[in-house]
Parts: sequence; structure tokens; C-alpha cells
Amino acid sequence: MFERMKHRIGFEKYQLEDLADYYNLVKDDRVMKYITGKGMSETEARAMFDHFLKINQLDYSLGYFKVFDSEQRIHIGECKLVNYTKDASVFEMGYLLMEQFWKKGYGTEICEHMLALATAIDPYKDVIGIIDPANTASRKLLEKFGFKSFFIGTEDRLPTEKFILKRSKS
Repeated sequence: MFERMKHRIGFEKYQLEDLADYYNLVKDDRVMKYITGKGMSETEARAMFDHFLKINQLDYSLGYFKVFDSEQRIHIGECKLVNYTKDASVFEMGYLLMEQFWKKGYGTEICEHMLALATAIDPYKDVIGIIDPANTASRKLLEKFGFKSFFIGTEDRLPTEKFILKRSKS
């Protein structure tokens, strides 16, 4: 089913001119329900976006990416592949989609792309995904790609479940 949908989305690192698209995504309470619990204010979004731009300058391949429909060039969400802040020997991947693009296979395509990017950069580096334990759609998606849960609790005052995809040299 998903084979025929390849390349219907594109990825580009966020640039300064993408702030309005980013804010449009993260101001939505439903989109942010499992991230921060509520949509971001314009000030919060700008601070986070500025942080993303700084990270994007540190590495050519890693960073925060806008996700767009490759035919119509409309913004549908975002994703990231970064070094995990608590352990740089591990990648962290994640994604957000505008609500109208939920349950249409886009999450699968984003994960495929991010895991392919992780493999191209370092095929042996483990990948972590962090979700809200109540987010069953994201849990199923991570499990579909072989991620295993290893932590459920509270982190940074938010309900947190961490998954890891172990990738070995053998």
C-alpha cells in the first residue's frame, strides 16, 4: 500500500521564511495535544523556531525539516532527526502533522525518510522516539518500525514514553 505513495512528500530544512508555516502548525491545540498539551503562542513558537534554526546550522544533514506535499508544495507538517540531547551517541527522530493529514500514511513516509537519513549518516547509531504514552497512533508507528519501549514516566513535567530502535554493527 505505502510503496505507491513514495515521494508524495518532500523535506527541506527550516529556513527563516518558514516561521509562519511553523506557527500555523504549532498554534493548533489538537496538533500539540501530545507534545505540550496545548498550542503555542506566537512568542513561544518564535523562540522554538529560532532554536531550530540554530540547530540546523550545526550539521548539514541533521536538524528540523518542514514536510510538504511535493506536488502542491503545501506545508503539511515537520520532522526532525537530531542528536538526542541527553545522549549524543543516539539519534532522536520525531514528527508533527497538520490534522487534515492524519491517518493517511504520511507518518509512515516521514519515518521511512528519517530512518533512511539516519542510516545514511550512521547505520549503527541507535534511534530514539519520544511520545506521550496516550498517543496510540505514534506508539503503533514506532512499533511498526521495530522500536521498543524502554521508559514510561514523567520528564520535563510531561507524560513521556521513550522508544529505541537498536542498530548493531553485526
